[in-house]
Amino acid sequence: MMNSKTDRMLEIFFRALRGEDISVRELSHKYEVSPKTITRIINDLKAFLADHPELVGNTEFRYSHQDKCYRLTVDDFLTDKELFAVIEVLIGSRAFSKEELNTLVEKMRKLTTVGDRVRLNALIRNELYNYSEVKHDCGSIQDNLWQMSRCIMDRREIRIDYYRSDRTFVSHDLRPASILLSEMYFYLIAFPIEGDTSKPLYFRIDRIKTIVEHRKRYSDSDIPAFDEGLLRNRSMFMWPGKLRTIRFEYTGPSVQAVLDKLPTAKIIGREDDKCTLEAEVYGNGIKMWLLSQGSWIKVISPDDFVDEMKAEIESMIGKYRQQ
Repeated sequence: MMNSKTDRMLEIFFRALRGEDISVRELSHKYEVSPKTITRIINDLKAFLADHPELVGNTEFRYSHQDKCYRLTVDDFLTDKELFAVIEVLIGSRAFSKEELNTLVEKMRKLTTVGDRVRLNALIRNELYNYSEVKHDCGSIQDNLWQMSRCIMDRREIRIDYYRSDRTFVSHDLRPASILLSEMYFYLIAFPIEGDTSKPLYFRIDRIKTIVEHRKRYSDSDIPAFDEGLLRNRSMFMWPGKLRTIRFEYTGPSVQAVLDKLPTAKIIGREDDKCTLEAEVYGNGIKMWLLSQGSWIKVISPDDFVDEMKAEIESMIGKYRQQ
């Protein structure tokens, strides 16, 4: 059983690890001991950290003469500004349920100092209150992600029960290959066990109701080699489809916004206020995005894609003529 000195030492260390300011005067009152006792404990902790860099890295207690307290500094921990940036990304993604997001943010807030925690709370309070989660069919995004990542690492075949976009409920036997986050959703990229086993399929992980792990494992030779990063750059909204190279003219205010949206895009020509761009893309997601740009965009090749765009625009116009 730990004695009271050990209890106090561990409590002080974990208070510091949680980002609290360590005041000798306040802790001596709390534990009803002399300030010298608290100072000895802090000195023991400082000595331990200095003697074991292989365990704790560059970690130390630093004294602030201005605030009259000690603070634990850990080089490998996220800084307050880094935590704020990560939290903003989590909120902006809308990928997690409100409950999961609040749990994640609360844990990250504990890694900040007391003063910075107040500032952080003020910055994100309204965003958390007004957070609008994407509606999920699964019990927990994090549980699905973690189970799926284990199956990918173990090369284990699985069966998923899945809600399609039209809300029909289907089952798939799969070889899971990768997980990507795109446009608010986590996606599983997997290859079917039966049928065309070379064609990757995309599944929104929040629509996976159940995951059953089979005993059978697959080898690297059972699935085609593919580059997740290149797949992400070529895909819009994770819509499957054939790979094609498209060209289009852009006359909008910010061609940089187009280049940011389409990582494979490059400018191949300029004329006055018009830029001609080329990009490699998969599927029909690109068509939806190009249409969202209105008259700023004109597709010029390939011919079959130009025909697709014309047909879509004529169909849209036809709906307005019916009114």
